[in-house]
Amino acid sequence: MDLDVVLLSRLQFALTIMFHYLFPPLTIGMGVVLVYLEGMYLWRREPIYETAARFWTQLFAVTFAVGVASGIVMEFQFGTNWAAYSRFVGDVFGSALAAEGIFAFFLESGFLAVLVFGWDKVSAGFHFFATLMVALGSIFSAIWIVVANSWQQTPAGHHIVQMMRDGRPWLDAAGEAILRAETVDFWSVVLNPSTIDRLTHTLIGAFIMGAFFIMSISAYYLLKGRHEEFARRSFTGALIFGTVFSLAQLVSGHSNANMVADHQPIKLAAFEGHFRTGPADLSILGWPDEDARVTRFNVAIPGLLSFLVHNDASVPVIGLDKVPRAYWPPVAMSFVSYHVMVGIGTIFIALTVLASVLRWRGTLFQKRWLMWTFVFAVILAVAANQLGWIAAEVGRQPWSVHPRVERDAAGGFVFDADGMLKYRLEEGLLTSKAVSEAVSSGQVVGSIVMFGLVYLLLGAIWVLVLNHKIHHGPVPVTPLPRTTGRGIIESAAGRVDHEASMTEAKDPEDRE
Repeated sequence: MDLDVVLLSRLQFALTIMFHYLFPPLTIGMGVVLVYLEGMYLWRREPIYETAARFWTQLFAVTFAVGVASGIVMEFQFGTNWAAYSRFVGDVFGSALAAEGIFAFFLESGFLAVLVFGWDKVSAGFHFFATLMVALGSIFSAIWIVVANSWQQTPAGHHIVQMMRDGRPWLDAAGEAILRAETVDFWSVVLNPSTIDRLTHTLIGAFIMGAFFIMSISAYYLLKGRHEEFARRSFTGALIFGTVFSLAQLVSGHSNANMVADHQPIKLAAFEGHFRTGPADLSILGWPDEDARVTRFNVAIPGLLSFLVHNDASVPVIGLDKVPRAYWPPVAMSFVSYHVMVGIGTIFIALTVLASVLRWRGTLFQKRWLMWTFVFAVILAVAANQLGWIAAEVGRQPWSVHPRVERDAAGGFVFDADGMLKYRLEEGLLTSKAVSEAVSSGQVVGSIVMFGLVYLLLGAIWVLVLNHKIHHGPVPVTPLPRTTGRGIIESAAGRVDHEASMTEAKDPEDRE
């Protein structure tokens, strides 16, 4: 049986990006919390904050290493599986990826050595600076990756040129002209219409995931009666971030949805199972039936989608009927991934606000059921980040590069004689035309199996190392006495006592 190379290539890229995307949100979110912990240590000089920072830095470093290893594969896929795509977007996409490597990766990795190995070798102030640079580097990395991805969603700052070969127009195997997008305004590429909304939404999701990761481990320690002071401080700091950013995600999500309605109206229609243009309800539950063009078992709030998009419940919202069926994204997958993501975000708001109120009252850590909830809530945080990317990327289909929608002088949508949305089709690239012409289905299947095994091994190593470090737990830090000209012997003795106290601080099972 001849398998579909396009489908297999999409599957391969989805598997590699979903595995890789377990790690960047964690490092982004944990990096911000590390800055908070070290800042608190510099301010208050309480050793418990240094203890916490040292422990979470170990988990950060392991996650960063696996993230780097898993991310390399994706860039190679642009040349192997998606050569036609790379040819079309290389001038634009390449500049963003180069900026990510120059301005972000080197900043992050350059100071990572100081962050991990420099605790007793540099001053506390410089170590805090290194931590800040690593956190900023991880955020800058996200900026450039989101810029590149956002350009695919809402292209800007470029023009389309005909590629030439031997002085004649270059044609593909089907006899169609091969086009290329070239940058004419770099900052318009960077600040394309969806960059700010998508970047904000992505970073907030990462902050939430990092906060819930820390709260999960801290809650586990509290339930087991281990490292309680450390766990309380870590949980409280992460809860502050988790609460603030869970609430912020609600605002960001609304802004992001309005941007999608303005620039990718068919994606929003798929998100909401909105088949026919007109005043639109906001779906809560349901299952879109593409053949019948109706959302079955629909539970919806009447007119709310129109109100959220246009501030008027009676204003029509573009439906899937305004483009040919061939231009529909996979509606069911878009609908489910979007609604589950929104549902998880709502749960996070309720969970963090409740925990914050109980923490203020001083009763949070006595609520064992809530602590167990936080132990497992990190799974929901991982799922929400994955589902957000699935919704964004599946909703863009069938386009690898989404064409711009035609606008009139007043900024409204332009329709053709059949009432369909008019696209600047020459600016778009269908996914079916983006794959490499020389890659066979057997080669893609082989690479899926190979990378699947490698990623299973990487994932297993990551889990085992994390489990070991979490089981071992943090080692309390005791301030060393300052060395003076007359007290070298005493200071040396103090260091011996300090090392002995660190050994004694470990759990009995660890000493065994």
